[in-house]
Amino acid sequence: MMNLVNSTAAREEILFSPSTYKVLAASVGTIGVLGVCNNLLMLLLYCKFKRLKTPTNLLLVNISISDLLLSVFGVVFTFVSCVRGRWVWDSAACVWDGFSKSLFGISSIMSLAVLAYERYIRVVNAKAIDFSWVWRAITYIWLYSLAWSGAPLVGWNKYSLELHKLGCSVNWDSRNPSDTSYVLLLFLGCLLVPLRNIQDLQSVRLAKIVTYEKNMAKMCFFMITIFLFCWVPYAMLSFMLVYGYASKITPTVTIILSLLAKSSTAYNHIIYLFMSRKYRWCLMQLLCSRLMRIKWIIKDHAVRVRGEKPGKPIVLSEKVAERPKKRVTFSSSSIIFIITSDETWDMDSAADDNSTNPNVIQVRPLKSERA
Repeated sequence: MMNLVNSTAAREEILFSPSTYKVLAASVGTIGVLGVCNNLLMLLLYCKFKRLKTPTNLLLVNISISDLLLSVFGVVFTFVSCVRGRWVWDSAACVWDGFSKSLFGISSIMSLAVLAYERYIRVVNAKAIDFSWVWRAITYIWLYSLAWSGAPLVGWNKYSLELHKLGCSVNWDSRNPSDTSYVLLLFLGCLLVPLRNIQDLQSVRLAKIVTYEKNMAKMCFFMITIFLFCWVPYAMLSFMLVYGYASKITPTVTIILSLLAKSSTAYNHIIYLFMSRKYRWCLMQLLCSRLMRIKWIIKDHAVRVRGEKPGKPIVLSEKVAERPKKRVTFSSSSIIFIITSDETWDMDSAADDNSTNPNVIQVRPLKSERA
């Protein structure tokens, strides 16, 4: 827990100009709103469309949940502090701010590592995972994240204000051997090991994955790349603090890299939209159905205003029935159309049985008048 005197002094310290605080507040608010909206939309699509309910997409849902919670709990304290121009919360809020950001951030990166491993066993070992495997993996992810983020709560390191005094995190610049050991093992267990596994998968098996699982693999790799682009600079900054370079790091640099790390929560759904045909199709179907419902509501309201009898609204079904397959064969005497879902239907037997089978239509040409 932070010392109350130090916390009060930090709250009174002004590091940026009023206009800079306004820019920071706008940036933090934008990141939070985009993160909440994008991840809520992802969860809505998964719940509404059955075709998205696959084991792999369940891992994507877990990432969206982590990003959604990080967009809420990892932004609200910083946003209010930017608006007020200083840290306005007590020590308990600082601990919760640091704990929540650590918990949901570790959960996101571990989920991406498990997603990369799932791609590996699916392609290299030709083994399809099931929902029970994914649920166990998600359980391990959250327990693992809770263990690392909960360690500072029981005395192994602690959560304190960062250099920019607008948010809290692990105490990176502590010289205590216990605190330093936690930071080093945190980097090893929550960044370097997952990153190493992801890099091995990308470099060794990239060609094979692109051949067999091109779209999904490209989407996963792009998500991982964007996540690392956002978080690695902040991690390197923290690592510099561990090794005593705090005097060379300014509050401006720390707040910029901190916002870059938080912005990772807003990108995933954009990646889903541009790189997954299923998500694009479901999103378009969702938007079109909503627009048509709004159109009919407005039309019925206008009809009621004119005193006319409203017509029945068109009910849009989101379930597309499986269409039967159509097969056509030609002969010297006729053309046979077969409408069936049975791929093994025999053309000859269908032609003989067309008089009794309603799914078989035989069209004979008109006989020549000369004949």
